[in-house]
Amino acid sequence: MLISDLHTIGRTQVRVSALGFGAAAIGNLYRPVDDATAEATLKAVTDGGIGYIDTAPRYGHGLSERRLAELSADATLSTKVGRVLTPIPAPPPGTERHGFVDGDPFDEHFDYSYDGVMRSFEDSQKRLKRERIDMLLVHDLGVETHGSDHARHLATFLNDGLRALHELKAQGLTQAIGLGVNETAICDLVIAEAEIDVLMLAGRYTLLEQTPLDGLFERCAARGVSVLAAAPFNSGLLAGGAHFNYEAPPTDIMTRVRDIEAVCTRHNVPLAAAALQFPGFHPVIASTVVGMARPQQVARNIDLFSHPIPAELWHDLKAVGLLRADAPAGDVSQA
Repeated sequence: MLISDLHTIGRTQVRVSALGFGAAAIGNLYRPVDDATAEATLKAVTDGGIGYIDTAPRYGHGLSERRLAELSADATLSTKVGRVLTPIPAPPPGTERHGFVDGDPFDEHFDYSYDGVMRSFEDSQKRLKRERIDMLLVHDLGVETHGSDHARHLATFLNDGLRALHELKAQGLTQAIGLGVNETAICDLVIAEAEIDVLMLAGRYTLLEQTPLDGLFERCAARGVSVLAAAPFNSGLLAGGAHFNYEAPPTDIMTRVRDIEAVCTRHNVPLAAAALQFPGFHPVIASTVVGMARPQQVARNIDLFSHPIPAELWHDLKAVGLLRADAPAGDVSQA
């Protein structure tokens, strides 16, 4: 599996590299990234053969998109709709809002309506300096984000906002449409009701969780829907970080990580390499998307993605119940 291997999204003409770049970090996620570092990171991404980049208006309240404006048109790009940004007075330096530090002076609100989707797209066109954006993903539908407002937002999207996506696709302003979410339930709800091309699913298909194998991936394959596996490190824990799903990890998860790492160590494989390569073995996965904030992180992840992993490692993880037996991995046959 090569970083630059290209995979087609669903039944579209959009192609993405096997390893993708998540651009939330250059929107100052959790900590500021200066312009020079962001520019150097993007150069390392493209020089390293990563040809797919994902962003969103939410990332730095427009900052991430703005920093991507000079990106070569050769790179495949996705952004998101579902939030609309409105101008605000510039907050004091060091201000964190929604996890982003020193973002651009805009605030966000959810809007999954036809007009909201169109306005979000038009604003992204301006920030990205692109007339056409390869993929548009509806951001953060689902119960976990919206709680008691979930049904209302879902109905607004299915009855109104979805029409905007199909119009943009018919006009050639985007080539692929889908979801960008963190939960599996909303994926099943939407693919049952709507004609879409792709799901970006963050943190749900990793070494620590393979619930999409319970039927979601099979249904995606049957409908011609590709999957982008984002957050393969589960918010950093599988790459030596301290967070699991954006929070402190529970004890049972830490125990599982140590057990998986012990198997990796026996095979002289970094845990992060196994975590980064695992999702791409499933045929429905078109790209594994990881966030990176600095050129050094890009170089490290490129090395991890290319690190040799023996088939015996996957076999051993399955043998002790640390990986589902039906998860495609390396040269190991599915159970």
